[in-house]
Amino acid sequence: MMRDTANKLAAILFGVLAMGLPASLASAQNYPSRNITAIIPFAAGNANDITSRIVLEQVGRQMGQAVIIDNRGGAGGTIGVGQAARAAPDGYTILFHSASFSSAYVTHKALPYDTFKDFIAVAPAGISPSVLVVSPLKGYKNAGELIAAAKAKPGEMNFASAGIGAASHLAAEKFNVAAGIKSQHVPFKGPVEALTEVMTGRIDYYFLPIAPALALIKDGKVTALAVSSSTRAASLPDVPTVAEIGLPKAAYAFWNGVFVPAKTPLDIVTRLHDETQKAVADASVKERFAKLGIVPMTMTQPEFQKYFEDDVKDTDALAKAAGIERQ
Repeated sequence: MMRDTANKLAAILFGVLAMGLPASLASAQNYPSRNITAIIPFAAGNANDITSRIVLEQVGRQMGQAVIIDNRGGAGGTIGVGQAARAAPDGYTILFHSASFSSAYVTHKALPYDTFKDFIAVAPAGISPSVLVVSPLKGYKNAGELIAAAKAKPGEMNFASAGIGAASHLAAEKFNVAAGIKSQHVPFKGPVEALTEVMTGRIDYYFLPIAPALALIKDGKVTALAVSSSTRAASLPDVPTVAEIGLPKAAYAFWNGVFVPAKTPLDIVTRLHDETQKAVADASVKERFAKLGIVPMTMTQPEFQKYFEDDVKDTDALAKAAGIERQ
């Protein structure tokens, strides 16, 4: 009798304690029990969106629940990030962002979120170097000739980007600072418009992720002079790195990864990290990455958190060196 009474008291006590647990913590054991929404803070079709679909499609298969892509573009990605910051910290709304997360910190006077406090950096996905392209009409055989031409006409040459603070903008600014040249920045809405102007010769040079430029490079419509990474890109094995042309400090890579709102339970963060890293190691994902010039990234969650925070600080230093003002 006493044993039965003790068991009943234990059951009641357990129930009371369970009722006091936050809903997010109580549900963590069964995560995920429904579809996950991934906010992509840019329009469909851009480099971050393409990478997210490759990775998260595989993550969904692994976890047995679909990951629904929700493109929330606008204001340089800050609108979508703000919405992700306000989402419930339960793992059912995640953010798939990129190096543009860091650049937004240094190019916007006010943000609808706190870059360092409102998110947990969960897992990296991939990293893609930018490629420096010019029109064949320019006649540059290598990056040295481009730099020499820019130094001969300080401030007269121009370069394209996909917008102020975009990866293409920062990659070019890092190149300019390292090479000691001054050029005019001409922002465009996206790579299609910018590449068109490069091909005509109206734009002197352009740094952009390899994927949108690869076909044009292979067709000879633009000339690749360098890639902004420390090692050569597998999809452009004959193109030297910025280090090989004598500018190691010009290295700049476009990374992507998964983030969740702050206060998301640790076990959910760990599960998302492990599943993302498993996805980027998948053979089919690696094959699709290779065709786009993307290299899988592998880090622990704390390593990625530090990588992200360091990248924001490095980007801030670059913006100051390049004279980029907050808008």
